[in-house]
Formats: sequence, structure tokens, C-alpha cells
Amino acid sequence: MKHKRIEEAVMKVLMIAATLLIAFALGSILYSIVAKGFRYLSWDMISSLPKGGYYFGKEGGVLNAIIGSLYLALGATFLALIISVPTALYMNVFLRRNGKAVMAFRFFLDVLWGIPSIVYGAFGFTIMVAMGIRTSLLGGIVVVGVFVAPIMIRAMDEVLQRVPNGIREAAYSMGCTKTETAFRFFMRKAAPGVVTAILLSFGRAIGDAAVVLLTTGYTDFIPTSLNQQVATLPLAIFFQLGSPIEEVQGRAYASALILTIIILIISLSARLIGRVYKKNV
Repeated sequence: MKHKRIEEAVMKVLMIAATLLIAFALGSILYSIVAKGFRYLSWDMISSLPKGGYYFGKEGGVLNAIIGSLYLALGATFLALIISVPTALYMNVFLRRNGKAVMAFRFFLDVLWGIPSIVYGAFGFTIMVAMGIRTSLLGGIVVVGVFVAPIMIRAMDEVLQRVPNGIREAAYSMGCTKTETAFRFFMRKAAPGVVTAILLSFGRAIGDAAVVLLTTGYTDFIPTSLNQQVATLPLAIFFQLGSPIEEVQGRAYASALILTIIILIISLSARLIGRVYKKNV
């Protein structure tokens, strides 16, 4: 009995320490971004394009990178969603009885999830060069979409696994096919978790720098077609941090603050949607 109390006390201390460590790390990151970037943040920076000499401390803003990041992340997330929904449903509705196949599928997805983004970028760049495709918004959407798809599939898979087996049996007893069961019952029950999976993938897509560095190029303008190069906030941060000019470095932290705010807004919106959905279901 004494050993159990000691074990529980040790585990409690470790959990509290881990929580405090995570909170400290998050607080430190946010403090660093706000302290170094807030004074450089202005409406002109958010609403205007870079002007001549912007990366040398001249006037302008990062509107091109903000719009470009949203274009890229939305396109990649939509592509990943098209891949992920049928895949996750197939694993949990059609392959559920074939345990070995599902386990192999999950292991394969976990391996893909663990591959560094720079590897996806290098692979995508190699394919683009071989096919004669130039760096562009389309190239970035395709490669980033493939990169975040395993993340989205596994997140949806974890949610769909928690759908009670009784729902499946009730659907079959009403004469529903597996496809009808998947989309009418499983997706409806798991909708809040699916929203979370989409959010997780969107955050990963909008914050990645390695893939876009090799596939999208960079431009001071907002793209008007999928074949044009596109700027993103991670690359804007990367290029500005490399400058020896203090003001340009400050703008890099301001860009990081903008990216953080965008992700925070999306996160809060997704949580709100999930709560509203749960109340109405």
C-alpha cells in the first residue's frame, strides 16, 4: 500500500512538472514573438505588398505572404480532405473485420507521418523537375496536400474508432449499405473530431517552411493563377530573419505573430463549431 502511494505521488509530481514545462515553453515562445514583433506590427504591414527595398528596411508589408499562405493551406487541406475522408472511412467501415490489413495500413500512415517535411519537399521538387513543372502555387498545394494527408487520415481514424459498434449494427439492421453507414452515421457521429483533424492539418500546412521552400518559389505579388509562384509567411519569416538589419528582423517576428494569430483564430473557431455541433446533435 505504501509503495502505491509513493508511486502515485511520483507520477503526480512528474505530470505537474511536465505540464509546467509545456506551459513555460509555450509562454516563452509567445512572449518572445510578442515582445520582439508587436512594435513592428502595423496595419500598413498587414494590408500592403512589399515595396522596393522592403527586405532592406524600406516600406511595405507582407500581404502577399498572408494571402499566399491562406491560398496554399486551404488548397492543400482541401486536397488532403478529399484523400482522407474515403480512406479513413474505408479503414473503419469496410476493413474493420480485417484487423491485419487495418494495422498494416495504420503503420504505413504512421511512417508517412514521421517522414520530415524536407523529404516531401525534395521528392516533390524532383518530380516537378522531371515533369518540367516550375515552382508554383499548384506544386505547393499538391506536395503539401500529400504531406498533411497522413496526419489528417490518422486523426480521423482515431475519432472513427470511437464510434460505438451499435451504430453500425443498427444501420445494417435498417438495410443500409456500408457506404450509407459510413457517410450517414459514422461521419455524422464523428463530425466534431473530423473538424479537429482538418484544423490540425490546416495548421501544419500553413506553418510548414521546408516543403514550400522547394516547391512554391517566392514572389512579392499575390498569385492570380495556380501556375504562378507564391509567397508564404514561414518563408517571409525565414528570409527576414536572415537579414542583418534589426528592423527587418523585427518584421520577421511581426510576421510570426500574424501567423500565430491566424492559427489561433482558426483553432478557436473550430472548437466553437465542434461545441455547437455537439449541442445540436
